[in-house]
Amino acid sequence: MLVTLIILAASAVFFMSGKVRSDLVALCALTALLVFQILTPEEALSGFSNSVVVMMVGLFVVGGAIFQTGLAKMISAQLLRLAGKSELRLFLLVMVATSAIGAFVSNTGTVALMLPIVVSLAVNAGANPSRLLMPLAFAGSMGGMMTLIGTPPNLVIQDVLTHAGYEPLSFFSFLPVGILCVATGTVVLLPLTKWFLSKKRKENEASVSGKSLSQLVQEYGLSDNLFRLQAGIGSTIVGQTVAELDVRRRYGLNILEVRRGEGSQHRFLKTVTQHLASADTVIQTGDVMYVQGRAADINRLADDYQLKLMDGHATEEAAGEGRSLDFYDIGIAEIVLMPSSDLINQRVKEAGFRDKFNVNVLGIRRKKEYLLQDLGRERMHSGDVLLVQGAWQDIARLSREDENWVVLGQPLKEAAKVTLDYKAPVAAVIMLLMVCMMVFDFIPVAPVTAVIIAALLMVLTGCFRNVEAAYKTINWETIMLFAGMLPMSIALEKTGASAYISNTLVSGLGDYGPLALMAGIYFTTSLITMFISNTVTAVLMAPIALQSALQIGVSPVPFLFAVTVAASMCFASPFSTPPNALVMPAGQYSFMDYIKVGLPLQVIMGVVMVFALPLLFPF
Repeated sequence: MLVTLIILAASAVFFMSGKVRSDLVALCALTALLVFQILTPEEALSGFSNSVVVMMVGLFVVGGAIFQTGLAKMISAQLLRLAGKSELRLFLLVMVATSAIGAFVSNTGTVALMLPIVVSLAVNAGANPSRLLMPLAFAGSMGGMMTLIGTPPNLVIQDVLTHAGYEPLSFFSFLPVGILCVATGTVVLLPLTKWFLSKKRKENEASVSGKSLSQLVQEYGLSDNLFRLQAGIGSTIVGQTVAELDVRRRYGLNILEVRRGEGSQHRFLKTVTQHLASADTVIQTGDVMYVQGRAADINRLADDYQLKLMDGHATEEAAGEGRSLDFYDIGIAEIVLMPSSDLINQRVKEAGFRDKFNVNVLGIRRKKEYLLQDLGRERMHSGDVLLVQGAWQDIARLSREDENWVVLGQPLKEAAKVTLDYKAPVAAVIMLLMVCMMVFDFIPVAPVTAVIIAALLMVLTGCFRNVEAAYKTINWETIMLFAGMLPMSIALEKTGASAYISNTLVSGLGDYGPLALMAGIYFTTSLITMFISNTVTAVLMAPIALQSALQIGVSPVPFLFAVTVAASMCFASPFSTPPNALVMPAGQYSFMDYIKVGLPLQVIMGVVMVFALPLLFPF
């Protein structure tokens, strides 16, 4: 027992110091438990097969798909209308919406669903995401206190009560407690997050140099004269190649790309593929050409070949507003010519960009001048910035296969931000399907199974560009941290440390009346759940709370409620609950951030509950 407590204490010290990665600390603690033979290998590795850990992996994938398809941005735009630009209203909206969902969906599932939405919401509102993500995790746990199914500890105390011969709790017996938790948490978190989390910034975003794709489109005016022409049935353009059309010479136009809907006729499996308008690209029925040029010349081309001039400039899958270029398969980037470049004084058409790298030159920025017309005959100068267009893999080659230029910014990181918005309806249906499987008892699917199904569907239906993109959404540091610390609960229980701590504290307070005893049970539970899972803590403490109440002749209901609230309202540690761990990477939080914000909230919540529970459920 002593060795287990020493390992636990050492882990806590390293977690708080922040000098060693949290996942390494967890794995070192796990290894120590193995070396001292406190745990068997099977027990030590049980965390990696734990259903909660597997669920977290799946939820990272589901959340990544919600981001990748732009669904998060769409939902956040609607929520932003309610919140406006007020950071206070934004904060309150996140707390209320998350806690309301958390009452019916597991707190892990709730936070995973809301995480990408809240990040997008904060970015769109110009707010700091780190100030909203920790409250998001806490609100998910608080909302779980509103109903019987909201969090596992609620079911634990229900089971203990019924086995002791008491009336079972109703579905909404927890509602007053849950409302009080949310109200207390909101009031306390408002100042705490402002004091301790407002200065944090997304350093990885701030450090990215270069311009975004939308900035490049705007700067070069690519959308100003951009039109979409569709080759319908009967169009004389079908079957011809781009070279045969020769629209640059005949019409003064530039075909930027050809968009083609491919795949199954069913929308779930349908996808959109972009093709660079190379000379040998053959136009097929239904193809949409993105053409740049003057409106009069566009109309001439449309009339000559019976092409349909599409209204607006949005994607083919969903009608939208405004003029836009999408970058699903084809992207753009800027390259600056070096003074020693072999391309100096060469004409653009002689440089071989298309032949060597399969990219087009869309524009040239020369000092403060932008050259966009007749580029083929333009001679390139030292220091010219060329805007090139091509498939993302070809743009990647530009940065590593030639010494004549330097690629500006980080185009591949910008490519990773491009949303597959035509898949947003698919992602929405999958997300709703997952929620329904988790909420409705008549669907015989376990929550972890629902998450696995949803994650697989997100990949199979094309909500990610590829499987590798799905893997990249998983934060393995968080997974290793949580899986590594879960077996600590087995060690504490196996060595008798949990029972020793709880029995000592409870026996010492029994003579001071029911309120003091309940307070002792509450804060003992609160302390233990900082280091082991809340469900295990509730299992350990609920029988002790029941027996303690019966020994002094009072109702065990407030005592058991003290156990479930204390087990669920643990905010001072990132690994005490899955929601706390889920928001850690996105919010760029350290262990000390949870101490600064979560510990005061945990203590205040405990004080409020110690005095409120006897009023709601008399002794």
